[in-house]
Amino acid sequence: MTITCLDLEGVLVPEIWIAFAEASGIPELRRTTRDEPDYNKLMEYRISILHEHGLGLKEIRETIAKIDPMPGAKEFLDALREIGQVIILSDTFTQFAAPLMKKLGYPTIFCNTLEVAPDGTITGYRMRCPQSKLATVKALQSVGFETIAAGDSFNDLGMIQASKAGFLFRSTPQIKADHPELPAFETYEELLDGIRAVL
Repeated sequence: MTITCLDLEGVLVPEIWIAFAEASGIPELRRTTRDEPDYNKLMEYRISILHEHGLGLKEIRETIAKIDPMPGAKEFLDALREIGQVIILSDTFTQFAAPLMKKLGYPTIFCNTLEVAPDGTITGYRMRCPQSKLATVKALQSVGFETIAAGDSFNDLGMIQASKAGFLFRSTPQIKADHPELPAFETYEELLDGIRAVL
């Protein structure tokens, strides 16, 4: 059996931190895993900016409530789930993902957890495990599954390269240039056809 593993932000929904950067007027928060390969460094940077501006989970959730899946994303996901098992592997957080999963029809998602103080201040975060996307793909393979993976960022490359087939989706020019061996798609139709071809 094959399981398709998809990234969330940039693939199915807009980047949460970019949306919050625009809503809050703090351009420094636009930095994402498309720009910074070191996730721990990125999160420490984000949390320090939130503290500096007195912002917390409440304000971010207000922005997330206004985010909709990308046009065609739910239909793509529904079509993919009709032909096989799908897991979303994301470095986002359970506190961010819940309302988005409702809009996507409650797919399975594996993600991380924020540490939040009683007043809503984000004090830290807990990763499920080191290199969580790659580790999850390897764990699925260890119990007899083959994997297909698709994503757009630096933190997706491990799971993409470790899978029997992997695709870049709406990735950056730099990542596509660095990895010409990976098929790169821009539309859900192309990605669905690519996945179907290797199922």
